[in-house]
Amino acid sequence: MRDLRVLEVYRHIHPSLGDSSMDPECGYFVLPNGLRVIASAGMGWDHVSCSFASRTPTWDEMDEARCLFFSDDETVVQIHPPRAKHINHMTHCLHLWRPHEGEIPLPPSITIAPQEATR
Repeated sequence: MRDLRVLEVYRHIHPSLGDSSMDPECGYFVLPNGLRVIASAGMGWDHVSCSFASRTPTWDEMDEARCLFFSDDETVVQIHPPRAKHINHMTHCLHLWRPHEGEIPLPPSITIAPQEATR
């Protein structure tokens, strides 16, 4: 995850988590489009939680958060756990994850789109 001090312009005091001023590894941020983001780095993972009050973020909004909070060379995932382990603490909230150790494997690009369609 990026050093979060570069995002100070978006940092706010969270109503229940409090102030994280200038913390390079965690904080609460509100982006210009209203997306609320809680970022943290602990227990072996970088984690970004994204939400709006009344709707779920779109792919483009999650991608914007990904670009702001993670470096371009980092692989980041949304995880869909087994239903028995599914936790929904907050409606309209999606998460981005990146482990501190190891690389997240990616499928071959040909399984996603024809080679001529890839960037």
